[in-house]
Amino acid sequence: MNKNYYAILMAGGVGSRFWPVSTQDFPKQFHDMLGTGDTLIQKTFQRLSHLIPKENIYILTNERYNDLVLEQLPEVTQKQVVLEPAMRNTAPCILYASLKIQKENSDAVMIVAPSDHWIEDEATFSKNVEQAFEFCADNDALMTLGIQPTFPNTGYGYIEFDKDASNDIKSVNQFREKPDYETAKSFIAQGNFLWNAGIFMWSAKSVVKAFESNQPELYKHFEAGISAYNTEAEEAFIKENYPLAENISVDYAIMEKSKNVYVIAAEFDWNDLGTWGSLYDKLGANDNGNAVVNARTLVEDASGNMIRTKNNKIVVVDGLNDYIVVDKEDVLLIYPKSKEQDIKKVLQKVKDKFGEQYG
Repeated sequence: MNKNYYAILMAGGVGSRFWPVSTQDFPKQFHDMLGTGDTLIQKTFQRLSHLIPKENIYILTNERYNDLVLEQLPEVTQKQVVLEPAMRNTAPCILYASLKIQKENSDAVMIVAPSDHWIEDEATFSKNVEQAFEFCADNDALMTLGIQPTFPNTGYGYIEFDKDASNDIKSVNQFREKPDYETAKSFIAQGNFLWNAGIFMWSAKSVVKAFESNQPELYKHFEAGISAYNTEAEEAFIKENYPLAENISVDYAIMEKSKNVYVIAAEFDWNDLGTWGSLYDKLGANDNGNAVVNARTLVEDASGNMIRTKNNKIVVVDGLNDYIVVDKEDVLLIYPKSKEQDIKKVLQKVKDKFGEQYG
């Protein structure tokens, strides 16, 4: 394996749209959402380790999840777990981790990958990532993997690439925010738009340079800790300084502002597993037209439902269509799939009425 290959595995999110399974204390990346026997973070780590030395895979997460990471990924050492003492969006944590990696290996090229996505055909995933790594090792480039749109989705941002590009690696014209339905339809009709999957590749030199150019204050904030990184002094520096960093996404901080951005259209099947509905789509319906995880079901006149329980519980459903049915210890959710984007609001109402321990 190439010792210059690194990964930053993003594992700090809460995944509140997967409530009640995903909670602040135990978010979705640490759950076996699909009933495969592996949690999402375990699957992602395994996928990355086909290409990247295991010791070069860094897990970026909130400090409250440190023990969960070490428990679920026993091959990872504490030095590979990069802890955020506060939530400050994606730019600060990526800059922090990139400076750590650059200090360790100035020739490093890396992938930044969410820990909770589902990817089919892992060999093709590795092929696309290695293609990007080889380009980034030889060029000052910020790269992303785009997903070929299959329908006019309004829940994703889009990447507009150069229509005239004939190579697999295409220059990016601009990033577009989540569109309305008609705009999404026009994007697909134009043929040079991809879904933004939030998967990035670059050399340590290029990404640090991009932050220095586009976010000089943020860069100086973390560059001040260079002497402490990868030493015993790092924890104290980060605890004091990290909460003072600007709350800003990596897309807005550097990707939308840089001119050296490229995209590869991914050749593998991808699902961001962002909602119960996306999990239903990934699992596919059974003979009764429902997607089921962990449950034994008796179904009459019911279809389109996402049903999940713990411990092989028997679930009887009659006359219910297109609902989310999730049973978890002291919470039972029965909610229309069409309103799944409102689950975040429902969670807040539950916490307001019954207490924070339910979220």
